Amino acid sequence: MSLIEGNLDETSVILVKDLTKIYNGKKAVDNISFTVKKGEIFGFLGPNGAGKTTTIKSILGLIKIDSGEIKINDFDIRKAEKNAKKNIGYLPEKVAFYDNLTALQNLLFYAKIKKVSKEECLSLLEEFGLGDVINKKVGTFSKGMVQRLGMIRAIMGWPLVLILDEPSSGLDPRGVIQIRNKIKELNQKGSTVFISSHILSEIQEICDRVGIINKGVLVAKDTVTALSKKLNLKPQMSIELDEISDEIIKSIHDIKGIDKIEVKEKTINIVCDSETKAKVILTIAKAGGNIINLQTQEPSLEEVFIRYTGGEV
Repeated sequence: MSLIEGNLDETSVILVKDLTKIYNGKKAVDNISFTVKKGEIFGFLGPNGAGKTTTIKSILGLIKIDSGEIKINDFDIRKAEKNAKKNIGYLPEKVAFYDNLTALQNLLFYAKIKKVSKEECLSLLEEFGLGDVINKKVGTFSKGMVQRLGMIRAIMGWPLVLILDEPSSGLDPRGVIQIRNKIKELNQKGSTVFISSHILSEIQEICDRVGIINKGVLVAKDTVTALSKKLNLKPQMSIELDEISDEIIKSIHDIKGIDKIEVKEKTINIVCDSETKAKVILTIAKAGGNIINLQTQEPSLEEVFIRYTGGEV
């Protein structure tokens, strides 16, 4: 289903229409619109200061917007805030807890609000590797431990809408993988996920669609594949042969649709459109080439991101 601007159909969970937020006379978010569909994982990307966190706080009703419309599950965040927030789990960019309370005491405080059992809190603490420190004060925790505790707080009660702002911040590689797998698990159970992150490889792996914001303006939104096509980004083939002859190279150069050919020892790197890849392999075989190894690298989200943001990170 294609994105329908300005309309909330029966499959949409989050609607942002013509959102504008001004700080000190400057537009932090400038008239942006997008929807997040039910059951999808939507990645929200942009350089530092682009307006990501401002957009998230606007969606959650944590800041007052200057103009626009925001709905969650068809409830206006300003007119029906309680209903709009009823089934949301939120992980902020800067996670904060009561430092003088233990991990379990902190969670039980929020569990009472969310009507979640102590057993679920204990189970999640164990799952996220905090089972041995449940009775230690959060003020003694490392940043990674606080981040994991924040993720637990966000997913308590299995929310139908999960909004995550830099969920992998401060985590080691094992923690990053755990968060990624948990997001997938929640999504498979029916949660719609809106995630902002600087780890583009993670976003590319788990997201159905992405939106890219730059200097307060939403400059792109679609699947990574579709955005790559719009930018005319092409895959790269890396072909290793037992021997490379002049005839093989000449034959490849004669193929239409190839943008770049690079030869390194016994490997040929070729940038071409997807339809040309099969022609390359057939041409090499006809020219007497013996392919030992073949790898194809599709355009990455990083390439898309850099093109749409002018190289800003």
